[in-house]
Amino acid sequence: MKQMLKELYGTGILFFYYMKYIILIGWPLLRFGLDYRDNIVIDILWVYCLILMIKDIVYKFVLKKSYCPNDSCSSKK
Repeated sequence: MKQMLKELYGTGILFFYYMKYIILIGWPLLRFGLDYRDNIVIDILWVYCLILMIKDIVYKFVLKKSYCPNDSCSSKK
């Protein structure tokens, strides 16, 4: 059970890392541009993606923090 939850968590991280931009921009386009009906699940996902984007902006520009400690993400050797 614990391994399944870890895999589900990892899948969620990957999904939202790549899909947050598409959901954040695409859902309002579909909803208002192409007159899609309301969908509460997609609305909740859209709000979650908006929160993730705000968090990323705050981390990068306001707090100037990196997700990688001690320059482990840089390619300098």
